[in-house]
Amino acid sequence: MPPDCGSQANRAARQSEGKFKAGFEYRLLLVHSHGHGRNYDRRFALAVGLNVALVVMEAACGWYADSLALLADAGHNLEDVLGLLLAWGASVLGKRPPTERHTFGLRRLTILAALLNSAVLLIVLFVLGWEAARRFAEPVVPAGDLVIAAAAVGVVVNGATAWLFLGDCQHDLNIRAAFVHMVADAALSLAVVAAGFGIRATGWAWIDPTVSLLITAAIAAGTWGVLRTSLDLALDAVPEHVDIAAVREYLSSLPGIVDVHDLHVWATSTTQASLTAHLVKPDAQLDDRLLATATAELRDRFGIEHATLQLEQGRTDSPCSLSEDAPRPAVPAT
Repeated sequence: MPPDCGSQANRAARQSEGKFKAGFEYRLLLVHSHGHGRNYDRRFALAVGLNVALVVMEAACGWYADSLALLADAGHNLEDVLGLLLAWGASVLGKRPPTERHTFGLRRLTILAALLNSAVLLIVLFVLGWEAARRFAEPVVPAGDLVIAAAAVGVVVNGATAWLFLGDCQHDLNIRAAFVHMVADAALSLAVVAAGFGIRATGWAWIDPTVSLLITAAIAAGTWGVLRTSLDLALDAVPEHVDIAAVREYLSSLPGIVDVHDLHVWATSTTQASLTAHLVKPDAQLDDRLLATATAELRDRFGIEHATLQLEQGRTDSPCSLSEDAPRPAVPAT
């Protein structure tokens, strides 16, 4: 691919920029993060250490206070540790350079990690919601001050862990999944604390399952968005921040280009997008400057880092087999 160089923005690209900025939110996960070389190892190590300590503390307090709820929360936080290790491993493996077998490297593992992490959290939330609904019929009173204090520590630890990833959760879906997971756990621990104080003050056992259901529903709504986006990326859907119609319009407006076909845009990781396209240029002249300009605009205007463009004449006597107008082989009669 020729080196990138600057160029005047095409009118279609300028129009698409407004839509791109309007959809800012966490759709930035595929834009501008590839060049910063972020290293999350220290933050992941600290997060795992904090949560391992939390699991040990909650398990010990749960055993001492004979609290099944606290022991269950310890088990849930153990799942958090596994989720963090999963996200960490995907982040590390995603940095490995391409090989002859894995020509894009292992960057797609970041998408799979975000997908798996979100799916596991939704399953955990379903179990917690089911247990909360059951407790309306079989009320369970929290086990006193020790349980409330331990849950409060869980709020602090999970909140601190989420804060470690706050600055980058808008740029990387894998990091966002870990962030949402830890915020969810902090909210769950906070609900336990609030419900415990409410029951101590009023004696109403229904406070615990009610608060649990409300928090579970709120967390599920946020997690569903991450799951849906990561599933789309795993299925090679066009990333949300890319307007493929605007991309096609921009490529079609390049000097000498009369047609664009076989256009594909997909995510190779939670921070990188790729594109391939065939550009019909009847004059049959190779144009390195045109290709360099196009790849630079695709990167800067549309957040597409890796673009592969194929020039062809569009001759009718030898049409591209991938063109929409290319003849299709006849289907043999059965």
